[in-house]
Amino acid sequence: MRFIKILFFFVVFQLTAQQGGMWIPSLLEGMNESEMQSLGSKLTAKDIYDVNNSSLKDAIGHFNGGCTSEVISPKGLLLTNHHCGYSQIQSHSSLENDYIKNGFWAKNFKEEIPNPGLFVEFIVRIEDVTEQMLMNVTDAMNPRERQSQIDKNRNKVEKTIKKEEWQGLKIRPFYKGNQYYLFVTERFEDIRLVGAPPVSIGKFGSDTDNWVWPRHTGDFSLFRIYADKNNRPAPYSEDNKPYKPKHFLPVSLDGIEEGDFTMVFGFPGRTNEYLPAVAVEQITEKVNPARIAIREAALKVIDANMKADDQVRIQYASKQARIANAWKKWIGENLGIKKSGAVDIKRNFEDEFTRALKAQGKEETYGKLLPKFEELYEAFESVNVKRNSFVEVFLRTNELMQMTFRLIEVESAARQGEEQFDKARNSMINRLKGIHKNYSLKVDRGVYNVVMPLYTSNVDESIYDKTALVDLDSALKLLEGDANTVVENINADAAYQYAKPLILEFYTTLEPEFQRINSEINALQTQYMRALMEVMPEERYFPDANSTMRVTYGKVNGYAPKDAVYYNPVTYLDGVMEKYVPGDYEFDVPEKLQELYSNKDYGQYADQNGKLPVCFLGTNHTTGGNSGSPAIDAKGNLVGLNFDRVWEGTMSDIYYDPEICRNIMVDLRYVLFIIDKYAGAKHLIKEMKLVHPKKG
Repeated sequence: MRFIKILFFFVVFQLTAQQGGMWIPSLLEGMNESEMQSLGSKLTAKDIYDVNNSSLKDAIGHFNGGCTSEVISPKGLLLTNHHCGYSQIQSHSSLENDYIKNGFWAKNFKEEIPNPGLFVEFIVRIEDVTEQMLMNVTDAMNPRERQSQIDKNRNKVEKTIKKEEWQGLKIRPFYKGNQYYLFVTERFEDIRLVGAPPVSIGKFGSDTDNWVWPRHTGDFSLFRIYADKNNRPAPYSEDNKPYKPKHFLPVSLDGIEEGDFTMVFGFPGRTNEYLPAVAVEQITEKVNPARIAIREAALKVIDANMKADDQVRIQYASKQARIANAWKKWIGENLGIKKSGAVDIKRNFEDEFTRALKAQGKEETYGKLLPKFEELYEAFESVNVKRNSFVEVFLRTNELMQMTFRLIEVESAARQGEEQFDKARNSMINRLKGIHKNYSLKVDRGVYNVVMPLYTSNVDESIYDKTALVDLDSALKLLEGDANTVVENINADAAYQYAKPLILEFYTTLEPEFQRINSEINALQTQYMRALMEVMPEERYFPDANSTMRVTYGKVNGYAPKDAVYYNPVTYLDGVMEKYVPGDYEFDVPEKLQELYSNKDYGQYADQNGKLPVCFLGTNHTTGGNSGSPAIDAKGNLVGLNFDRVWEGTMSDIYYDPEICRNIMVDLRYVLFIIDKYAGAKHLIKEMKLVHPKKG
């Protein structure tokens, strides 16, 4: 276990001052605590994470497994992004009650709307279980043997952990499987919608402004956590009461200025900071261009139909946002990788690693790692591109192909017995109902016609005229009868007949080959990570994001994206009005907001210059999953709400460059202004604890 001791020493005790990194909150004492304080923080490590006393981590919730949220009142009031709560807002919207277009504000507890399936999860404590998880794991094992032993160890660990009966636990790998941490959790499942601004505020700028600066988006929504009479997690019940949190975040009215300390606390999804140069090159030159082309084609069809039809606009609002988000991110990622010279920087780093191996006499141990990466990625390229393209067409953009893909599972289950078949059929019925709730035959057919040629030359445009799947009633009839009848029905369907050979190719050839090579790459990455920390211990290493709780800290700073251009770190309501285009789906401004601006009716939320701040930039290292994360000031108060990154900095998932990587946050004064002055929901303001930390 010598490499574990090496890792621990250099992660915890190295004192190189640097911004960037996503740090485990239970390990902040020492280097990170000193570093934060050097940036202006007044917080101690225990203020941030403490098992025995309330701390900041008790106010931070994992929102539905994909975003972050924070408790901002003693009554369980929860703040997250508008785009994080978008599917819930959409699900409650109709032409009669268009909460997407007009917003929603509950006037009291009774008007707050339940959301079946929505959950928020808090971290109770974090434990290092590396030694137990890697017991009897050796380098001589192949990937399957290694994982088998780790799974056995996991079962043993889970049986020995002490927790309350209502609590859960999860174990996650860190440093590419060289360390493991256990998280004891509490999941609340009665989460109700409290408030959301109209889309013209919550998504102002839409796709044009997505991933770019300057930004003027009020990207927030409000929910509330409900608990049982004992303040514990419970399913929805009218008898449940607003949750009393262990900690909630006070909200600063003093705001921020350039150079202020900021800490973003949340659940970042996934990063790959330690990929070799050959991997980054393949992603940016081969994989991303293929994915971008497919999504771009789909978006042109969807966008045109959403502009022409209000019903389609509501139906496809969430789907369009999901497709567009990654599309634009990948474009920015490629731009950032090129601008920063990340591939060359990684190759130079690998040259240093090779020289260090030679100097330390470790060529025999680690000298084959980089050549092996080159060999594996060369074999991986074609299958990697095709597999990602399949996923884009069959699971991300075209709903008819998604239905056919899932029907394969029903046919497969029919051979496994009645119980498995019934389970698969019921799942498919629910999936069909979910898809057809927001489905347009015209839109989906248009998407198919433009994306399918990007995957295969065998395109049959007539299947939409022959398939039963484009109508819910006829689709459900395919699933009636016993297993044999259902199999006959779906195999007689035109769309299924067309898609089945392509799907079978995916399952029998494409996916197995992808997983085979990918497992070899992952095993090699584990060894490479260990080798880096052993051979080059003077470098700075932080664990990649994996949807577990992390802290990232930095400062409010502008940046220079190109020659002779500098972006200031704060935007104002003036900029909203400068972008205003009457009737435009991206840049329209509600009449009430225009009136407030015209009268300069900002209440207590204006800055010292009498202007109303909207968004600001920071050097915090964030990624997907940090959406909805709180931006916390030097004293532990809420000053912002993280929701995006600048376009040139989206490559921070692969390579973090402090010169151009910036996260984008809504200023909490704008959030309060919209709640108070625009929505008139003063009862929500009264729930919060508003403070003036800079004025004492």
